[in-house]
Amino acid sequence: METASDTRQLVLNLQGGSPEALGGLYDRFNRLVYRTALGILGEPETAADLLQEVFLRLYRFAKHIDPDRPLEPWLYRMTVNLSYTWVKRRRWLQPLEDIADWLAGDGRLQPSLVAEQHETWDLVAQAVSTLPLPQRSVIVLYYINECSLQEVSEILEIPAGTVKSRLHYARLTLKKYMDVHGGARKELNFEYT
Repeated sequence: METASDTRQLVLNLQGGSPEALGGLYDRFNRLVYRTALGILGEPETAADLLQEVFLRLYRFAKHIDPDRPLEPWLYRMTVNLSYTWVKRRRWLQPLEDIADWLAGDGRLQPSLVAEQHETWDLVAQAVSTLPLPQRSVIVLYYINECSLQEVSEILEIPAGTVKSRLHYARLTLKKYMDVHGGARKELNFEYT
């Protein structure tokens, strides 16, 4: 089991110029960064590119990282900020198809149930992709990465009340989207959110 002291030592080694330490941090945190980028961007290839950029910046700015603080909030913040920049630069939004696959992926279910869940999660992914970036980031961090309200507040450097507000308005928007586009699936009543 890897501990905070292991991460601390890797950060210290990275600050000393060790590429092996960067590899260790990458092995430890790449899923967290990729999942966050994919949730915001909705594009697997772009999320993979952004994953590389986050770890390049970790290497480049290692001297500025406090090894006595958890690294996850820095990684989340860098991922969210780079995702915002990427979207602003590209001016496009894609559905979150891979998030839907990840959320609905249970091979033990009957094929008809898997197909129904996949269709529902595709609709949810499309709904999430329509949210403004600040709301989408909060939804991804809170629901997909399972960060607490306080953690989301610290990661995004916004008050907890703002996090709650963005969650509230995002859920309202998602509900409206699902009501309009959900058709026969309206009976689901947001069991998954």
